[in-house]
Amino acid sequence: MSAEAADREAATSSRPCTPPQTCWFEFLLEESLLEKHLRKACPDPAPVQLIVQFLEQASKPSVNEQNQVQPPPDNKRNRVLKLLALKVAAHLKWDLDILEKSLSVPVLNMLLNELLCISKVPPGTKHVDMDLSALPPTTAMAILLYNRWAIRTIVQSSFPVKQAKPGPPQLNVMNQMQQEKELTENILKVLKEQAADCILVLEAALKLNKDLYVHTTRTLDLLAVEPGTVNGDTENSTAGLKIRTEEMQCQVCYDLGAAYFQQGSTDSAIYENAREKFFRTKELLAEIGSLSLHCTIDEKRLAGYCQACDVLVPSSDNNSQQLTPYSQVHICLRSGSYQEVVQIFIEDNLTFTLPVQFRQSVLRELFQKAQQGNEALDEICFKICVCNTVRDILEGRTISVQFNQLFLRPNKEKIDFLLEVCSRSINVEKTSDSLKGNMAAFLKNVCLGLEDLQYVFMISSHELFITLLKDEERKLLVDQMRKRSPRVNLCIKPVTSFYDIPASASVNIGQLEHQLILSVDPWRIRQILIELHGMTSERQFWTVSNKWEVPSVYSSVILGIKDNLTRDLVYILMAKGLHCSTVKDFPHSKQLFTACLELVTEFSPKLRQVMLNEMLLLDIRTHEAGVGQSGERPPSDLISRVRGYLEMRLPDIPLRQVVAEECVAFMLNWRENEYLTLQVPAFLFQNNPYVKLGQLLAATCKELPGPKESRRTAKDLWEVVVQICSVSNQHKRGNDGRVSLIKQRESTLGIMYRSELLSFIKKLREPLVLTIILSLFVKLHNVREDIVNDITAEHISIWPSSIPNLQSVDFEAVAITVKELVRYTLSINPNNHAWLIIQADIYFATNQHSAALHYYLQAGAVCSDFFNKAVPPDVYTDQVAILCQFLREIDYKTAFKSLQEQNSHDAMDSYYDYIWDVTILEYLTYLHHKRGETDKRQIAIKAIGQTELNASNPEEVLQLAAQRRKKKFLQAMAKLYF
Repeated sequence: MSAEAADREAATSSRPCTPPQTCWFEFLLEESLLEKHLRKACPDPAPVQLIVQFLEQASKPSVNEQNQVQPPPDNKRNRVLKLLALKVAAHLKWDLDILEKSLSVPVLNMLLNELLCISKVPPGTKHVDMDLSALPPTTAMAILLYNRWAIRTIVQSSFPVKQAKPGPPQLNVMNQMQQEKELTENILKVLKEQAADCILVLEAALKLNKDLYVHTTRTLDLLAVEPGTVNGDTENSTAGLKIRTEEMQCQVCYDLGAAYFQQGSTDSAIYENAREKFFRTKELLAEIGSLSLHCTIDEKRLAGYCQACDVLVPSSDNNSQQLTPYSQVHICLRSGSYQEVVQIFIEDNLTFTLPVQFRQSVLRELFQKAQQGNEALDEICFKICVCNTVRDILEGRTISVQFNQLFLRPNKEKIDFLLEVCSRSINVEKTSDSLKGNMAAFLKNVCLGLEDLQYVFMISSHELFITLLKDEERKLLVDQMRKRSPRVNLCIKPVTSFYDIPASASVNIGQLEHQLILSVDPWRIRQILIELHGMTSERQFWTVSNKWEVPSVYSSVILGIKDNLTRDLVYILMAKGLHCSTVKDFPHSKQLFTACLELVTEFSPKLRQVMLNEMLLLDIRTHEAGVGQSGERPPSDLISRVRGYLEMRLPDIPLRQVVAEECVAFMLNWRENEYLTLQVPAFLFQNNPYVKLGQLLAATCKELPGPKESRRTAKDLWEVVVQICSVSNQHKRGNDGRVSLIKQRESTLGIMYRSELLSFIKKLREPLVLTIILSLFVKLHNVREDIVNDITAEHISIWPSSIPNLQSVDFEAVAITVKELVRYTLSINPNNHAWLIIQADIYFATNQHSAALHYYLQAGAVCSDFFNKAVPPDVYTDQVAILCQFLREIDYKTAFKSLQEQNSHDAMDSYYDYIWDVTILEYLTYLHHKRGETDKRQIAIKAIGQTELNASNPEEVLQLAAQRRKKKFLQAMAKLYF
């Protein structure tokens, strides 16, 4: 028996049916099991551990009969284990980042040496002496992988390593760790001796102008069978995973740059080489983009290297736009341009580019120079300290002792500079709430630390302060200032705490009115009004802008307030709040309404309820425009408030109809049908038309699954809508004495106008409710006597089929409403096939056949995965059939009549491949023969001759042929229209 046969027999005989824990790796000797394990094991760590297991097993020494330790035998089992380790690495695409992270230096050294061996790199030959361009691509790539790993390992070994905490002492573990440490040190010693050669090999690789290839699991399998066929005998072999030239060069440049940077600590001139390689890496990364599968560069680390190189080796071009902030600061410090350093630090407060430690080191350097007698630097030190302090508070750190010392004697210039830095260091519209909170707390603490109220007012009246501090914080600050300085009377108007901040009449009336128009901050609005009323008592400032509109039901109550300042303030706050809500600026609207609610609570219960109603409407709109669009249900508190509003019975409270309208729409959209049908008080059903309409819609939704005779509410809903769409007839006598009939479009016969109904419907999003409303109007459209082509819709059978008084219905308005409703529903969901069919039917009924076909095709496409599945029969009924052969019973009469028409297009023979009915094809053959159209006749004959259309075929084959042609035809038509 041969050695290989013995190995095979030993392996198969010792393999049990169930894998024991001790030799689980034996079962991965089967290739299919390995691949299955790899697919399940990825992400990275699990496959990497397979490499360790395979190589450990393959490198185990053997013991001969004399109990002498021998090197690992070169038998099939060990060769297969090494091959499996290589295949796991190939599965990971030879990603050194993954391999280095999980494998020790000895294991990775063994793995890459096996790669060199299997890639036919001659042992004992120096890589630097080999011409990479003349080698097969996989051989060249194996050499590059080894040399890249070598210099990466050297660089990594130069970094300090945090020692792991030792566990309980175990002799065998300690011995194993000591052996691995010694082995690693020996390998590193050899690698460092070869470092110069490795760099030369990688530099030579940058001159290659061809793509390389690295071994994959497939090429390794083929290599094990026939080595010469895979690795290739020439440099033009293309077996394996392709590595583009740019990807290879990018990775090599990065590794060379790291090597040069590490060597630069002993020879600063080498930093220039590192700078060149790192900036070349950035260029190649920009070229490669996100398409790279092999090139993995830590871009943050690369950016750090580039910044360090910029500082160590500044570019000859000193253009500040091309320099990094580090280089700019160093150049400014060397040239004495300290004001520019201040500007760089202020700009950096927005980007957080410069590390805090670097900024502090700059401040320490300037302090030392100032202490040595350079008094001109005192101001610069203060400014740098302010910049660093603002950076600290933005990042949540405490204020430094240096800042407190420098701010012991504040003056106007220092306050102005502090406010400038704070304003330029934060983008209020884009900054997170946490950063804004840090800045607000800082400004508040600065105010509390100032003795001079003039400086306090400079900060408290600044725009940034007013923007950042919440209402409650400003009130608390006022209280604290009052307690600290009881001599100062800060209460100007005793109506509410809303007036407890002093106002300053320092600008003229025109400027103040302009600010009043622009401001949306309630505290600033109050301050401006106080100043304006202090200048004149004759003006009504709620009339300053004609854009300030308050509903008449509210304005009559507001304008009845006796105090002029309070009246102006309430009116303007409400007008601005309503405007912000209309333009969907919900945060400012909430802020304005909250301030107005606080103001009116103490003197007008009526206006308080008005504000509560408006804030409810605002909360509904905020939810619907925000998380509600993604399907998140509203909080239970909001639903309870909506119910409370609908059930409210307070007398003499001014009410806007839109609040009730949106409350009912809100309940329908979130399927609160149980409440609308069973729990709504009876007086609401009678007095509120939107509640009545909502109750009928909710009840109809609930009764849809039931029998037809139980749909009483559907009939009630039908009658309500018919009445809304009915017109009142009036008689008018003309100048000639004759009496003419006048139809009123907006009839008052129904519970609301048609325009109000349409406005209400356009606030709905629930698909079932929209489908019911749409089908009702479609049915109403179809009952008119002069309709030629009916429009189809879901659930259309639940509505009555006739109207007692047809003449009273404004069918023109109904048709317009149907079109508007379809347009709106498709804006909600453009992929609803039932709504698409209605749109198509509308176009077909108005003889716009091209547009109709577009929507018929779109409806079929969305419910059949672009015709890859059969279109449901309820979508393409016989009324919607696109070709005669699409009908359940083929309409030969229409088909033959159409084919006989002389105006058929010349290119219609290009569609013969889509015809599966042999009778139609035979008729085409006869027709072309009769007309003398030989070429087209041959095309038809060729179509008939297809074996899958043979009438003797089983029914399944014929149906499959029909389905394939139907699919191809519909897809071809769709491509013409989409």
